[in-house]
Amino acid sequence: MLADLSRWPVHSASGALLDTSTDAVAFHGDAQLVYELASVTKLLVAYGVLIAVEEGAVALDQPAGPAGSTVEHLLSHASGLAFDSDAVAAAPGTRRIYSSRGYEVVAELVENEAGMPFSEYLREAVFAPLGMADTELAGPAGHGARSTVADLVAFAREVVTPRLLHPDTVAGARQVHFPGLLGFVPGYGRFNDNTWGLGFEVRGTKWPHWTGARNSPATVGHFGQAGTFLWIDPAVGRAAVVLTDRPFGPWAKPLWSEFNDGLISQETHGA
Repeated sequence: MLADLSRWPVHSASGALLDTSTDAVAFHGDAQLVYELASVTKLLVAYGVLIAVEEGAVALDQPAGPAGSTVEHLLSHASGLAFDSDAVAAAPGTRRIYSSRGYEVVAELVENEAGMPFSEYLREAVFAPLGMADTELAGPAGHGARSTVADLVAFAREVVTPRLLHPDTVAGARQVHFPGLLGFVPGYGRFNDNTWGLGFEVRGTKWPHWTGARNSPATVGHFGQAGTFLWIDPAVGRAAVVLTDRPFGPWAKPLWSEFNDGLISQETHGA
C-alpha cells in the first residue's frame, strides 16, 4: 500500500509504516528528504512543552493566553483564541477553536520561563535526544517546523515507548482533554464532540476524517496543510507518516482515508 504514494498527484511523497508491536518499519520514497510539516509541527511542540512541564519550567494549570485559560487549554485548542490572532472567540473550555496562535503563546511562555529561544529548547529537549538531526523549528510554533520521514518515525517510536517523558504523561496527552466541545477540524467540518488531547488530535468518532474508516477511536496524530500527516493507532499496532510537497486540498479527500485503510492491512518488513 505504501507504494501507492508513487501514484499520488504530487511531485514528491515519502512515507513510512511502523508496526509498533515488532518495531518493524517499511519506507517508501526518500526517508531523508526534508519537507515542511505545517501543523504536524504541533505534535513536536506539544511534546517539548510537556518536557518543560516535567522539568518544572511551566505547569499545565499555569495561566496562559486569554483570561481563564491555561497551558492545558492552549495545547488542546480549548483556550478560545482565534486561529491566527489574539482575538478571543469563546470563553476558555467552552469551544474547540483550532488555534495556531495558541501554540505560539505557549511556546513564548516556555521560552520566557526556560530563558532560551523555544526553537533551541525544542532541539535540545526533543530533536537531539531522539536523533532527529534533520528536524528544526524554523518558523512559528504552530506550523513552522520541517522534518523527514525518518525523523518522524523516531518521534512516533518515542510516543509509543516514551523515553523523554514519563509514560503516564504521554498517556495523558493522548487522552481527550475538555471532552464534549463543539468545534471544527480544518478541512473536515464541524463535530459536536471535537476530541483533542494535548497536541494530539484524538480520532474518536469523527467522520469524515483524514485517517481511515478502519482507524480506531483511540488513534492520535495530526495532519498539516502542507500535505502531511502522522498517526498512531494502538488498537491495530500501527503508526504511519506521510510527507508530500503538495498543499492539502480536495485531492487529499478521500485519497488519504482510503490509503490509511490500506495501511492497516499492509504487512511491514524490517528496514
